[in-house]
Amino acid sequence: MRGRRRRGRDRFVVVATITLLVAGGVTSGFVLASRSAGVILAAQHTSVDTNKHAVPPPANFDHFDFSNLWLAVNPQPSLPIHGQAAYLVDLDTRQVMWARDPETSRAPASLTKLITAMVAVDDAGSLDRTVIVTKEATTTVVPSFMGISPGESLTVRELLDGLFLDSGNDAAEALARGIVPRDRFVRQMNQKAKSIGLTASHFVNPSGLDAAGHGMSAHDLAHAAAYLDQYYPELAGIAATKDVAIVATPQHKAFYPHNLNPMLWSYAGATGLKTGLTGDAGGCIVATATRDGRHLIAVVLNATLHSAADATVLLNYGFSIKPRLSLLS
Repeated sequence: MRGRRRRGRDRFVVVATITLLVAGGVTSGFVLASRSAGVILAAQHTSVDTNKHAVPPPANFDHFDFSNLWLAVNPQPSLPIHGQAAYLVDLDTRQVMWARDPETSRAPASLTKLITAMVAVDDAGSLDRTVIVTKEATTTVVPSFMGISPGESLTVRELLDGLFLDSGNDAAEALARGIVPRDRFVRQMNQKAKSIGLTASHFVNPSGLDAAGHGMSAHDLAHAAAYLDQYYPELAGIAATKDVAIVATPQHKAFYPHNLNPMLWSYAGATGLKTGLTGDAGGCIVATATRDGRHLIAVVLNATLHSAADATVLLNYGFSIKPRLSLLS
């Protein structure tokens, strides 16, 4: 339903835009206005000091309503994309540049952890808050885990390092159980999704392990990624980090999270964000990148062994053009 409304709206906008142009009523101010409303990502994610900067309050009104106007006037090229769903968005103009089945809810694997991380930060209030690891948080967490043990005490920041870099299911469960009761945390995940405008997402666990009724769409994942970058810069900074050394303390052993996102090493300008893999989801990725002041998000779902390659193709295409309608140039 949302997709039909968006397409209807964009068709109307195309007709209205052309009419205004013929009448001489449209100027380059349209582009400037749309750009001023765009998302400005942190250029240096890794320099964020989480101990000094408070998390900005979420802006529930900012639903990142991406426009299909570019696609309506510029039909997308045939790209060698393997994913069953894919989505490419220019964040500065909020224009969709390439799309394949963006509205269908699918198993998102560990891409779920974008929502988990935001809810954990909301609940904790500070990345320095301490969480005690329960026994339940360390069971049924394979294959991806940070390696925490029951009784250990870690900060929210340390658990987020394991959540994003190791894609630790145990870190996700620890965050979901150590601040509020787990069932409440999962309800908050669904409330968070609704409050920021996600319409094809539903969660039954914090890790993204396959479960009936657990899903997100490519559109919602791009939306969640844009929201995280804009309103949770500390999380974006963690997601952009390649390796972390967490020294041992009397409360926990040492940990050495290593980021599983291959694009941080292989793609010039990559800034994150998260990978995922389960039997139902296949290989998945949300990839963010910045070049020459431009900021793009690529989402690829169910592309086992090809998710990073697909994201690379999408981002290369996005950076090769600019999502401005020729009539408005």
